[in-house]
Amino acid sequence: MTDESSNQHQRKMQKLKTAVDAGIAAATDDRGLVLLLTGDGKGKTSSAFGMVMRSLGYGHKVGVVQFIKGVQLSGEELYLRQQHPEVHFYQMGTGFTWDTQNRSTDIAAAERTWAVAAELLRDASVQLLVLDELTYMLSFKYLDEAMILAAIRARPPGQTVVITGRGGGSALRELADTVAEVQDIKHAFRAGIMARKGVDF
Repeated sequence: MTDESSNQHQRKMQKLKTAVDAGIAAATDDRGLVLLLTGDGKGKTSSAFGMVMRSLGYGHKVGVVQFIKGVQLSGEELYLRQQHPEVHFYQMGTGFTWDTQNRSTDIAAAERTWAVAAELLRDASVQLLVLDELTYMLSFKYLDEAMILAAIRARPPGQTVVITGRGGGSALRELADTVAEVQDIKHAFRAGIMARKGVDF
């Protein structure tokens, strides 16, 4: 690398550092967040569980409520139950709606599951709460949108809520502090490759 290119790189990095430092200095609002991880790509739940591990690393109290999933044990459930039994972990347990094919049963299960989530949303000691696949409960109209949004807004100030799933509607996007969309570009399943333990579940 020549002296000139080295100097150019240094100037570029100094400019970047100035911008980053200014952004950090401007961020003075210290409160819990609402994060929405959505889109049709793979990795929404995986990202949420990355935050679970991060939070546990700091000794935070964590809650996980999974809507839709639960018939087949997942790797994340096995790990948390074995290594972190202190995590409040609840699954709706009905599996996917295309398996149950019973709207009234699904709604009843969703309401029972939401009761658990609503209790955790009132618990100030819970610093991170993951509401996995909650968006489907809104898309399928299994749960009342206004009730869910009101409960999330009324949560303790220091609590962060991570919501995953496709869709969810514009009101949930508006409420969220951070919205990340995972895009599906290519998926092994469409090439006939089986879901893999430790990767897909």
